[in-house]
Amino acid sequence: MFERPESGETAVLVSLDFGRPDYEESLEELKQLAESANFKVLSIVEGKRARPDPALFAGSGKVEEIAVVVSQSEAPLVIFNHELSPGQERNLERKLSCRVIDRTSLILDIFAQRARSHEGKLQVELAQLEHLSTRLVRGWTHLERQKGGIGLRGPGETQLETDRRLLGKRVKVLKEKLGKLKQQRDIQRRARSRANVISISLVGYTNAGKSTLFNRLTRANAYAANQLFATLDTTTRKIFIEGTGQIVLSDTVGFIKNLPHTLVDAFRATLEETVQADLLLHIVDCSSPNKDDQIYEVNKVLHEISADSIPQILVMNKIDVKGLSPGLERDEYDRIIRVRLSAINGDGVDYLRQALSEYSSRLYADKESLEQHEPLVVNK
Repeated sequence: MFERPESGETAVLVSLDFGRPDYEESLEELKQLAESANFKVLSIVEGKRARPDPALFAGSGKVEEIAVVVSQSEAPLVIFNHELSPGQERNLERKLSCRVIDRTSLILDIFAQRARSHEGKLQVELAQLEHLSTRLVRGWTHLERQKGGIGLRGPGETQLETDRRLLGKRVKVLKEKLGKLKQQRDIQRRARSRANVISISLVGYTNAGKSTLFNRLTRANAYAANQLFATLDTTTRKIFIEGTGQIVLSDTVGFIKNLPHTLVDAFRATLEETVQADLLLHIVDCSSPNKDDQIYEVNKVLHEISADSIPQILVMNKIDVKGLSPGLERDEYDRIIRVRLSAINGDGVDYLRQALSEYSSRLYADKESLEQHEPLVVNK
């Protein structure tokens, strides 16, 4: 069993081309993920296969090539740009004599480094443990070293059974704590609803510029950086919109292609801010050559969390990179559906404020109309 290296270590990346059209994009994301986790990439090993090898994923010949690179670079870690089975991880570690992790584990490591709030840390731990539960065949985890191990076993209980029992208990505790935090959020949400306050959430692909735009609109100081998953914890602020009044704006975690389901499930509580929103601002990096694919991936996750029916305004960010002019587009009903802006220098942000003002005014008018036409209920 090889120990998980600390951040700041060196690593070798492995990416295999199975004929998918997004291969280059996926490899570039892997590089960015490794950098976001503070790993220094020593080498990248690529190859082509028709299908994954059941035992080693990469096949024996490619694994020998990786072993040579690992030996020459003395890298303590190999990161695969794919999802590995527990058996494949175990077999690869034996062949390479170093720690091996897959794309999902790398994302979980980044989340563990970035979580700041109490709830965010609980959600990350839950995601890590649920991912770990599928890999207990590999041997014991950090829990034994923390608890002492031997004295915790019941009569006739194997170490693996002990592992599963302790992990299951911790998962249960985490879910209970997250459940209580969800109740608190529900109370706050109902209070906002009674006060007739409109809720708007920023969503988008990771590193699209959501936090930068959030800070621009709210004058807040939310953490923003040019790296993947700079924001994990939902941040909520009230802002004043001319002609409308106050609205609540929420910044949420960014999405990524092949986002692990353990993360979608674990962060479902935080993403409920998105599900309960009146409007979504879908932030898009218009300078990315893969922006259409990124829009698709975000909408796919929104569908998974049942937020795909919420109205959206597409916000095409980073026009300064492309040299585009700010502006807006309307649909056949004269509603603003797209805004072009630069969150970093503020160009075009006034168009977004105009869009928020128009949408909020229309929504308030609809709510007032519904209240006026609600049937009077008389208690008998």
